Amino acid sequence: MGTSDDNHQHAMIMTAASLSQRFEMMSSNTQFAILGSAVFVFFGIHNYLQEAIMNVPGWNYGVMLGFFEVLGVTVCSFWERHYIRKEYGRAAPISAYPLLTGCLLASSALSNLSLNFINFPTKVVFRSCKLIPTMIIASIWHAKIFSSVEYICAFAICVGLVLFAAADWELAPSFHPIGLLFVTLSVCADAVLPNAQERLFQAGSSRLEVTVYTNILTLIAMTFTTMLSGDLWGCWKLLTTSDSLLSYILIYTIISYVAISMHMNVVKRFGGVTAVLVATGRKGMTLILSFVLFPKGFSWFYPAGAILVLGGLMYSSLYKMSQKKGQQPRSQLKHHASDVQELSDMDRKPLIAGV
Repeated sequence: MGTSDDNHQHAMIMTAASLSQRFEMMSSNTQFAILGSAVFVFFGIHNYLQEAIMNVPGWNYGVMLGFFEVLGVTVCSFWERHYIRKEYGRAAPISAYPLLTGCLLASSALSNLSLNFINFPTKVVFRSCKLIPTMIIASIWHAKIFSSVEYICAFAICVGLVLFAAADWELAPSFHPIGLLFVTLSVCADAVLPNAQERLFQAGSSRLEVTVYTNILTLIAMTFTTMLSGDLWGCWKLLTTSDSLLSYILIYTIISYVAISMHMNVVKRFGGVTAVLVATGRKGMTLILSFVLFPKGFSWFYPAGAILVLGGLMYSSLYKMSQKKGQQPRSQLKHHASDVQELSDMDRKPLIAGV
């Protein structure tokens, strides 16, 4: 039995290696077409399933969406680390993980819990706005002064968020301001993540090591808290009565890891500018599909707010990248073209799909 399982695992690894070699032999345009399409498809499936699950009668367990995301990332990253990358051991001590685990727990749990109180498009827009708390933290702690362009972009984003919140307040039957508080706190936790994980990378930890151990610890914490709150048992009972919900959850558990892995490959191979454009397009697609596939009250505040938020975020990111490139010696520009500092934390961030 053990030999058969070993042979099956070996065959899967060899198949993956063969596909990887074929992909590397393709032209750059073909690679981008495949990866870009994969980002749209997998994030589209993920976001569709997230909203479909929230619309299942009797489902009032938004926090469990975060639980299943973390579960999927834990299993998939463990498999990739041990069987694909052949990484073993641990560079950083367990005592270095509590802050990162707390940030990841808050980000995932609060983000998905907010769906009990606000529309899915509003959650997507608010989750996109890590720029605001990042600027606030840098201004208060480090007395950093930003450029006028960045302040204008931040103002446009704030106005867009206000428009989205106003539309939700007027049209969403389940709207409650606490949902905005939850999603805002999740974004603040996201803003702390790069600083929390930097110490682990300095200790020699790889991205996969940080991903595996952070998500394992977060999964343990979420299992304990959802058991105490009753969400875990309530979700389990509902799953046993609905085959369609069970199918949604099984696919949803795995798809987030695949989606973010595709996005990370775009960052690595084609650089930050391309990744920003793809990410902005993907978020725009998410908003459009949400209104098309799950009809809801419409206000012109929604498209106006989306344009201000996504446009402000994209312009701010591209502006920062152009400034960083302008500060580098010419001899280094080509070397760093696909390693833009602005998105380096995205490449190493513990994987969860809090989109």
